[in-house]
Amino acid sequence: MLRRLLRVLRPKRTQPAPRRRTAGTRQGQPALWGPPSGRVLVSYAPRRDGRADAGEIVWTLVTFEDDRTQSKDRPVLIIGSRGAWLAGLQLTSKHHETGLFMDIGSGPWDRQRRPSQVRLDRLINVDPSRVRREGAALSPALFAKVVDAARPYLTELH
Repeated sequence: MLRRLLRVLRPKRTQPAPRRRTAGTRQGQPALWGPPSGRVLVSYAPRRDGRADAGEIVWTLVTFEDDRTQSKDRPVLIIGSRGAWLAGLQLTSKHHETGLFMDIGSGPWDRQRRPSQVRLDRLINVDPSRVRREGAALSPALFAKVVDAARPYLTELH
């Protein structure tokens, strides 16, 4: 019921969000490896307006890398856009020693305030209409560090 009320109160977008599906995804799940393709326009522009903006950590369904028929509600750092789609990097509270993850500390995106890491080598395409809530915005300095650390792994960043 609260979700319905929030949808009614949420400001309308001027451009409709895409409703594309790709092979291997079910209705209601975001497409991760299908359209859109091409370069990601990286920017930092967080605004607390109920819409996902670059620089913010938001929550949405992210499909599993090894089984695209399953998904999990996860925090995602929005780093830019690909047309009408958002581009992001997923967060995890599990600690990883590999260089593919970067520590970003804790924040209001996690209700338990657990330390988080951002995964640098997996770009997530996010349908803006499927973002459920804003968690927080990263500082401009930390955002820049994350994007710089992800560049060697993600050739799509512009």
